[in-house]
Amino acid sequence: MTCELFYVIIVAELMKNRREEKNLRTFKVHKETPLLEFLYEHITNDSKNNIKKLLSRRQVLVDGAPVTQFDFMLSKDDVVMISNNPVEKIEAPRGRQTHLDIIYEDEDFIAINKPSGLLSVPSDNERSITAYRLMMDYVTSQNKHSRVYVLHRIDKETSGVLVACKSEEVRNKLQKDWNDNVLSRGYYAVVEGVMEKKEGEVQSWLRKAPETNLMYSAKKPGDGKLAITHYKVIKENNMYSLLDVHIDSGRKNQIRVHMKDIGHNVVGDTSYGSTKNPLNRLGLHAYELVFKNPINGKTMRFYAKIPNEFNSLIKN
Repeated sequence: MTCELFYVIIVAELMKNRREEKNLRTFKVHKETPLLEFLYEHITNDSKNNIKKLLSRRQVLVDGAPVTQFDFMLSKDDVVMISNNPVEKIEAPRGRQTHLDIIYEDEDFIAINKPSGLLSVPSDNERSITAYRLMMDYVTSQNKHSRVYVLHRIDKETSGVLVACKSEEVRNKLQKDWNDNVLSRGYYAVVEGVMEKKEGEVQSWLRKAPETNLMYSAKKPGDGKLAITHYKVIKENNMYSLLDVHIDSGRKNQIRVHMKDIGHNVVGDTSYGSTKNPLNRLGLHAYELVFKNPINGKTMRFYAKIPNEFNSLIKN
């Protein structure tokens, strides 16, 4: 069963949870605090016993994932939500241990091959169906005291490597100097047309358009955040090109904007002007992430193989 099919199953199982999200009470965490203490402080009209019942009934969520342990340790910037109804645990299909396509796991990290269409972390419009939620459900099923901290994110419509760590200390040290710690970010991109220049670099200053929230390349150097993209054609036919892409800077929608800038939109990218959708998804896959573990200096490399449909499209 494919990762994309797992996502379809997840959507079906969580639809009723989504209908309840409008009624969630939400609280921002400002310092490290045990969950029960935090709840007792913010739900002043309830006893500790009633708050414990909320936990046991899976009505308390941390960053979109239900938590039942009263001594669960919250971190700064966590978001705690109280649901009016129990949030059901996601059950794996028969014969599978988890919905997650886990590509690596050890005592410090867990890496998955995220399917296209699944958010990395909760957003204002979606708090249940996220990769973070699935990873939290998985690690707590192994150890009820465990949790994960997402180190980075990739676009909802982009598939590929998504890494979380299991320690707040590792998360904080990695995120503090993320761009310095990251050694390589590799993507496969399927773009429209045959590229005249088979290898090159695109560089621009990216800004967000306030009226659309889409990114664009500013005309004036220095007006925005510097983004550098390297690409190389590895396969092509008379309609599409498959690129190996590496980015020096992990800016929002960087590859999508730069491919538009050079006249070869990523297929399926209607937000940035693509008119072709042969894959029925965005033609972007994060295949590699390499960074240094700040605790022991070890180089960590995570790889997610190219989606079969990318190769099939170029062959045809």
